[in-house]
Amino acid sequence: MKAICFNFEIHQPVRLKRYTFFDIGNDHYYYDDFLNDDIIARIAERSYIPAARTLLKMVEDTKGKFRFSISISGVAIEQLEQYVPEFIDLLRQLAATGKVEFVAMPYARSLASLTDPEEFAEQVKFHSEKIQQLFGVKTKVLRNTELIYSDEIAPQIVAMGYKGVMTEGAKHILGWKSPNYVYSAASAPKLKILLRNAKLSEDIAARFSDTSWAAFPLTADKYIDWIAQTPADEQIVNLWLNLETFGGQQPAETGIFQFLEALPRFAEERGVEFWTPTEAVTKLKAVDSLSVMHPISGADEARDTSAWLGNKLQNEAFRKLYSVAERVRLCDDRRLKQDWWYLQGADNFYYMSTKHFADGAVHSMFSPYETPFQAFTNYMNALSDFIVRVEEQYPMSIENEELNSLLTTIRNQAREIETLQKELNTQRKNAEQYNIEHALREKAADKPADKAEKPKAKATRKKAEAKK
Repeated sequence: MKAICFNFEIHQPVRLKRYTFFDIGNDHYYYDDFLNDDIIARIAERSYIPAARTLLKMVEDTKGKFRFSISISGVAIEQLEQYVPEFIDLLRQLAATGKVEFVAMPYARSLASLTDPEEFAEQVKFHSEKIQQLFGVKTKVLRNTELIYSDEIAPQIVAMGYKGVMTEGAKHILGWKSPNYVYSAASAPKLKILLRNAKLSEDIAARFSDTSWAAFPLTADKYIDWIAQTPADEQIVNLWLNLETFGGQQPAETGIFQFLEALPRFAEERGVEFWTPTEAVTKLKAVDSLSVMHPISGADEARDTSAWLGNKLQNEAFRKLYSVAERVRLCDDRRLKQDWWYLQGADNFYYMSTKHFADGAVHSMFSPYETPFQAFTNYMNALSDFIVRVEEQYPMSIENEELNSLLTTIRNQAREIETLQKELNTQRKNAEQYNIEHALREKAADKPADKAEKPKAKATRKKAEAKK
């Protein structure tokens, strides 16, 4: 049996406003609310909402045979709750079918996994809790930002409690191997790896309406035939797309929604099923282990992290940002922590890319800036103000060794408090149990006494009557 594993990503960054050198120290609000509202509202109207309605209809029409997963970033959830709450309601309807899985990811869609394991774990945990709160489902598989993955990251994912991870089927990693299998992580054998089939995913995302493409026009029956004709032992085909593909990159007039809606019918005819990522890692055994010594991603032709950390501008901004990570974690200022997450968004670094040719055109298409240098300058101005605010609470004059000592003390105190709390709870339970047992013993002791008093009381009464 062959199966398709669909994953639809939903993400919109929190874009920065034009923030100048003269704003540093004077203006602590960095975001272009008008632009963020306008963009997400337009995308939701032409893409997210009609796509979600189509997917819901497909689940209902097939009585749950069509199933898929969604990965939605925390910052996208925040914007949709504020500007397009009706879409959140649609996601709740999808979750209520029981056939739609929500996948875990870093809340801010950050690059924390590349430099700060503690921050990475905190964001994934917060995202998972948000998903459970909104949609009543628990995340079981993780999709890192832009499918970033490496041997170093794998043990971190296992430590978080996840049994599966989604990443790119990068050719330079796979070699002659196929992405249409489940693999295990070389550095964490318990972790199963699902690999995106880049060719078949991009046939929809990038080539669907390309009239110069040899396979144009792409129809649902032709597409399912391609999948059905893959080798019989290749059991899972992972198709991971941005939800904006439907109605966004591929406008409604291209017939993209009709194509999507027709897929289940032709899949059933050819014996192809639909699985969620959790079903895939549960049902299928790993055919081999996969080692990824250097981080891979789903971005650009290189399939590495150069889209965000490929030049000096990006690396300087990245280093400067995470230099205050420990200090931010010490503070309780909610506004500061929110800014910390928004500034970590991978898109901020993507806009700074100086890549040329095809990849560069893609970068500039999504950027609100005219040049990468403008993106860098604007970001660094906002970051400079943010660091000033952090320093007001935890001055940079505190050396790293001193700060680490302080953090160690705080963590030790937290563990000690947790241990004492557990001991207190145990003592309370013991006291309650003792009181219950003591009361039962007293009650048991009272019963024979009552019976013994009855003959004595009878004798006393008879003696009193005799005196009379």
